[in-house]
Amino acid sequence: MDQLRTQGDPLADEVVATMFERGEVSDFNTLMRFFTTAGHKLPAGLPKSAASYLEATGMPPAWIDWDIMERARLFFMDNAAHINTGLSFAAMPTTYAVPRVAKLLASTHSMDYPSRRMANTGQFVTYLMQTNAFEEGSKFIPAAQKVRLLHAAVRHHLTRSGRWDSERDGMPLCQEDMIGGQICFSILVLDAMHRLGIHMSQEGAEAYYYAWRVVGSILGCDMAAAPDNLTEARAYADLYLLRNLGPSEEGVRLNSQLVRMYEDVVPGTLFDPIVPATIRFLVGDTIADWLQVPRSPWDTAAKAVPVILGLLEAVEDSSPLGEWALDKAGSLVSGFELASLTRGRVMQYAIPEELKSDYGLRSQQARNQRWVPPAPTSVGAG
Repeated sequence: MDQLRTQGDPLADEVVATMFERGEVSDFNTLMRFFTTAGHKLPAGLPKSAASYLEATGMPPAWIDWDIMERARLFFMDNAAHINTGLSFAAMPTTYAVPRVAKLLASTHSMDYPSRRMANTGQFVTYLMQTNAFEEGSKFIPAAQKVRLLHAAVRHHLTRSGRWDSERDGMPLCQEDMIGGQICFSILVLDAMHRLGIHMSQEGAEAYYYAWRVVGSILGCDMAAAPDNLTEARAYADLYLLRNLGPSEEGVRLNSQLVRMYEDVVPGTLFDPIVPATIRFLVGDTIADWLQVPRSPWDTAAKAVPVILGLLEAVEDSSPLGEWALDKAGSLVSGFELASLTRGRVMQYAIPEELKSDYGLRSQQARNQRWVPPAPTSVGAG
């Protein structure tokens, strides 16, 4: 894993370096704002290097299995609200508990806009799980192309800013962290769902992870180093987190912003304490203490969530009407959350010039199936 800390994304890094060296950043930001759908006519005057990049990255990997991707889509539609909960209250806080990542976010001013990062993530996942994700007119491929370039822009700036210790922290947004992000948004979300008592099949969990492998490939991850399946993902996650987790001032501030953001989303103040309580329940006391998540009597209430969700699943299984009502409620909750974070706007990705419903189907997974996370692995320094 050590060598991954010194590696970036050569294709995107070369494009960004060329753009900045030629002073073409404003043209590229125009592209980032207005190129939003696959097959859309590119803005006039787009630099040649950018056009070549878009052509080279405009297709999914050749090895993609469309049957598995369809299973992943059905899994997402069946569990959208639970997946968003895992992303918001488990995966995101865990990334803040990686000091190197927290410092990077602070260096790019992402600390002051947690809603933007959360909304970008939510929109990205939603685009991925739509039926036309890889077809002309879709929004997923352009979003992925922009995210990949944005990561390269961050590397470009930080390595030249004098504000990043490459010898100590490695390359910013290195391959280790890129693959680590794929892991956090996949297996840690599944872990959170398991902790919440959500029933899901092994097949569904594997398909969800497979979709994130596809995402990792599209975003420039070194797929020779990325885990092939959930068992390997558990080993990578254990090693990655063991090597990198810890307290930091930036992590505390990021998580505090995240908590306040979600408290603002929920009307009134009565239920505000359930936000930190849910984070503590899903990430555990050690990470929660590092992030200075406050303790409260609601911590005990949060532990009752699996029981409540179990009762709701029983209602869902009892009749087609109950199934429809709860699925519809889940999609509405997800939509409300995303609309609240974006203020109803589509989030745009732009390279910084300086440092600063588709829920119409449902999977046919048996409710009596329950995916069990792979056991922790014995890991040492790699």
